[in-house]
Amino acid sequence: MPAVYPFNALQYQGGSGDVSTRVAPPYDVLDLAAKSKLLAHDPANIVGIDLPHVPAKELGPPETYASAADRFSSMCSSGVLARRKSPAMFAYRQRFVFNGKTHNRLGMACTIDAVPFGPRAGGGVLPHEETFSGPKEDRFALMKATRTQLSPIFGLHADDRGAAVAILRKIMESRPADMTASMNDGVHHEVWTVEDRGTIESYRAALEGEDIFIADGHHRYTTGLNYIKHLESQGAVGADHPARRCMIVLVGMSDPGLVIGPTHRVLGGMSSYSIDRFIEASRAHLAIAEGPTHLVEIEQAMDTAAAGSGGRNVLGLIDFRTHTSFVATFKDADPLAADFADKPREWRTLDVALIQHLLVKKICEPVLNGGNAVKWAFPHSVEEVLDIGRGRETGAGGGTGFAQLAVIVRPTPLAAVRAVSKANQLMPQKSTFFYPKLATGLFMNSLH
Repeated sequence: MPAVYPFNALQYQGGSGDVSTRVAPPYDVLDLAAKSKLLAHDPANIVGIDLPHVPAKELGPPETYASAADRFSSMCSSGVLARRKSPAMFAYRQRFVFNGKTHNRLGMACTIDAVPFGPRAGGGVLPHEETFSGPKEDRFALMKATRTQLSPIFGLHADDRGAAVAILRKIMESRPADMTASMNDGVHHEVWTVEDRGTIESYRAALEGEDIFIADGHHRYTTGLNYIKHLESQGAVGADHPARRCMIVLVGMSDPGLVIGPTHRVLGGMSSYSIDRFIEASRAHLAIAEGPTHLVEIEQAMDTAAAGSGGRNVLGLIDFRTHTSFVATFKDADPLAADFADKPREWRTLDVALIQHLLVKKICEPVLNGGNAVKWAFPHSVEEVLDIGRGRETGAGGGTGFAQLAVIVRPTPLAAVRAVSKANQLMPQKSTFFYPKLATGLFMNSLH
């Protein structure tokens, strides 16, 4: 693993007390209504800086980033945000309910050397999914304007012996949290400031030699690398320049609080689409049965079908014109084997890979859309899928007249994430949803 370091974080309230009104979910899950609500509650909420342009899936007007930079500068000069005088790491616990069970996910906020993606001696930084160009342009414009990393990358490491998790538990059991936050979404955030050199060295030793897998934040990590290149294009950038380190929250894969939710697909813009045409065109690949009348029950129907599928992939389908659902089981246990023999089986049998490379590339685009690209949205719940079907623009995409077909998936297994990353392969975009997201605003990393 690249070395981990404490850093002089920018924080609200000196990193202490309740900062519930100041923090926000990550930019990529918010829409304009959510942003407005957060700012109405507290004009100093970080969302006013971190989300200057909605939606953040493309580059916005230059003045939006300039306005965010002005707001950020004002908050720093007025003392609303202040930089720590001594470097620290931050033990970070999130308490939440997932599938009816309470979980505690433990991580450590620190910085790492911002190195290019890929394996390397002593541990590398490995991506696990492909990215889009639009969000990277948006994040790059914001980083240039603020010269700050506003939100942490979410990274995973193996931690097979549980040594890192044990250190985090010891910190958290020793005293109350220094800083807390809740955003009325069922997730409680707690932060412990860690300045003790012995604890920091023990944590470093626990991570020695391990790879970091990017769980969430591929666009932002790439943005950090591009920012270094931008600085280098303007002159020499020393080895100790702050931009050469990246803020990250590291979570061990041995942590029982680490859970993955689904990222569904909503497809639209197909000129010749109907559910009957889709079913006919996919007959060679899918066995399709009628699903539940109550669309919110589609996931339960998928689980029942998967139990008797013999390990074959099962998808849910929702047609928005007829308001009907279907359960689709692949006829082949490894449908992409012929086309992607060079990929590991864990990659070839991902629901999201099958959707992108079989359903979309071989059915939706050539048969139902005249060879043209389809439009996508990436919601995390069936309820959000149905909102998009009603014409609502959400943080996952959508809008009036957009939705035609929803494809409901099961969560990507953690073992598959690890196997694909270890093989130095990339999953399709939006393959995973590590729940919950990290909060933005608990700590920030100045790059100048």
